[in-house]
Amino acid sequence: MNLVNFRFEIDADGIALATWDMPGRSMNVITTEVMDELSLIVDGVAAVEEIRGCVITSGKDSFSGGADLSMLQDLGRSYALLKAERGDAEAMRVFFEQSRRLSQLYRALETCGKPFAIAIHGICLGGAFELALACHYRVLSDADSTRVGLPEIKVGLFPGAGGSQRLPRLMPTPDALQLMARGEQLRPAAAKKLGIAGAVVPREAIVEAAKDWIRQGGKAVAPWDEQGFRLPSGKVYSPAGMQIWPPANAIYRRETQDNYPAGRALLQAVYDGLQLPMDQALTVESRHFASILRSPVAAAMIRTLFLSKQELDKGARRPKGIPPSRPATVGIVGAGFMGAAVAYVTALAGIKVVLVDRDQETADKGKSLSHKLMTDQIMKGRAKTSDRDRLLELITATPDYMALSTCDLVIEAVFEDPKIKAEVLGRIDAVLKEDAILATNTSTLPVSGLARAITRPERFVGIHFFSPVEKMLLVEVIRGHGTGERALAVALDFVRALKKTPIVVNDARGFYANRCVLAYVREGHIMLGEGVPPAMIENVAKQAGMPVGPLALNDEVALDLALRILRATKAEVGNDAVDPAQEALLVALVEGEGRLGRKNGKGFYDYPEGKPKHLWPGLRAFQPVQQNPDSIDIAVLKQRFLVVQALEAARAIEEKVLTDPREGDVGAILGFGFAPFTGGPLSYIDGMGAATFVGLSERLAAAHGPRFTPCDLLVEMARTGAAFYAKDERSAA
Repeated sequence: MNLVNFRFEIDADGIALATWDMPGRSMNVITTEVMDELSLIVDGVAAVEEIRGCVITSGKDSFSGGADLSMLQDLGRSYALLKAERGDAEAMRVFFEQSRRLSQLYRALETCGKPFAIAIHGICLGGAFELALACHYRVLSDADSTRVGLPEIKVGLFPGAGGSQRLPRLMPTPDALQLMARGEQLRPAAAKKLGIAGAVVPREAIVEAAKDWIRQGGKAVAPWDEQGFRLPSGKVYSPAGMQIWPPANAIYRRETQDNYPAGRALLQAVYDGLQLPMDQALTVESRHFASILRSPVAAAMIRTLFLSKQELDKGARRPKGIPPSRPATVGIVGAGFMGAAVAYVTALAGIKVVLVDRDQETADKGKSLSHKLMTDQIMKGRAKTSDRDRLLELITATPDYMALSTCDLVIEAVFEDPKIKAEVLGRIDAVLKEDAILATNTSTLPVSGLARAITRPERFVGIHFFSPVEKMLLVEVIRGHGTGERALAVALDFVRALKKTPIVVNDARGFYANRCVLAYVREGHIMLGEGVPPAMIENVAKQAGMPVGPLALNDEVALDLALRILRATKAEVGNDAVDPAQEALLVALVEGEGRLGRKNGKGFYDYPEGKPKHLWPGLRAFQPVQQNPDSIDIAVLKQRFLVVQALEAARAIEEKVLTDPREGDVGAILGFGFAPFTGGPLSYIDGMGAATFVGLSERLAAAHGPRFTPCDLLVEMARTGAAFYAKDERSAA
């Protein structure tokens, strides 16, 4: 066999070992070439009588992240070209056959007549885990890094290479549905408990354990291909089935608001497939998969959440010609909640931290957050006591600014007040070593203005983390007017070391994410003033695709902070920059009622101790009128929530706050949860076309005010037919 991506050898017992090790890649991925070679291996193992069976393993630190999704984009391009040449019927036939190739390959492996075992260390996700499910036996390493799962739903797809059929035949249907519908990953112990893994052993023993299974007469037949096989949860049409499927459909609607066609297709594929023999079940799965693969939702989500995110993670926006860096020590000034959380994620990346605050007690309190967060991980079985001890050893808490003199990067994270920040930045600047970079974690204050407090603005940059820092994947790296290329590169390298996704934002008030968030929250406030019931505001926002309603979001960030931002904006930009009704609402709630949000247990919601939060009944007093809910057009409310944010994103592009649409879309989804099914606000505009979007915006502006007026860039795009992404990028999947 002529193999490039696999090494193939046969031991003295006649057991073959196929080691997947793609040259020039740090991670194995499924490509057309990999499928070609795996097909050769399956045929070879089946044809050679001396080969008793085969073990598949990886030569990398992890098994595989799954399919190369750019391959799926290529399928979309091929479909579009063939449709133009030969018509839709022929193009669809070819597309269907190509999209099910991996599924057919795995079925050929499963039914070749020789036992296949798989030895897995590290992550094994998506199409790679579907390969594991097609093998007759699975061995997992017991390492903390080992995970298996089917995360396709997170990019608008569902498992289409047999995963949706094999998983619910291996484990109870509700567990399988949850695993696939949420894209969850399983640790080795959980995989074994659920019947997915046959054995969990130390990393160095996985191959031998897999071979032992073959030596001991491992069967070359999957359970579902044997006579008398019973589904773990019983038949679909049974009393047990009736307890599974109606709730599953209801949960799908609750969790997705019917915005994600892949979720519905997954349910349908499993529901239909479990009533059929495996070969027919796989055909049903393939039909649903081909349909979803061609959907606009999948195209947008694959581009943004896989391809664009991957490109940004790899440094697409990093200045060229500057050597890569990793700080040995990072200083953080300000041990409040934000600064303490940044210290935690920095130490988690194995980087030493100097955490500074006004006195030892405050600095120590900041360090204690790391102890708490690591303890939470220990309680969940995700870390050990020794891991916590090692992390805490990396953090030095002190009130001494001189301790910053050895740091390669120092991040100021004090209270959001320009005077306080200027004073602290000046003190840091006085002790910085010559080549150190200074950063501010401001969330709204222009970086260029803060740079006036230091002597060398070229080494000053903004690094805006989102709360909660330990969970949020996005970081805005802010380029001030004087920020040098090296400062930008160091900041981007640092963010990547934390395994977060950076976007580069040029300096402006609110930067990018916060200006979109503020527009979203403001729209909720305006609707409240219009007399829309608060519960309708919150629920319709979720129906539009937002993770939380605008009132709940405002409670999380604090009402008094929102009021301070409004007042600072008015002082800096002028009265016209602030909606007076919104300001009056916040003044009444914060100063009149003392309602600050979740932090003091009362805001738009009440937060009774030990009970679920609920909307404050007193909100009705702040509504000059109350509309009849039956008279409100929910579709228009949904449009308002998405359009007002998309307009802000387009303005950010027009004003050169953003210079790359990938950052606008990735930043919106990771930073504030903008309806992921759209692919992001700029993809949302492209999805309907600029002309249609401008028409919608103008109608909303006529009915609801000038905040919906489309910017000049969008008007010009509508006139010329332009888009933020090239046509083939929009329709590829």
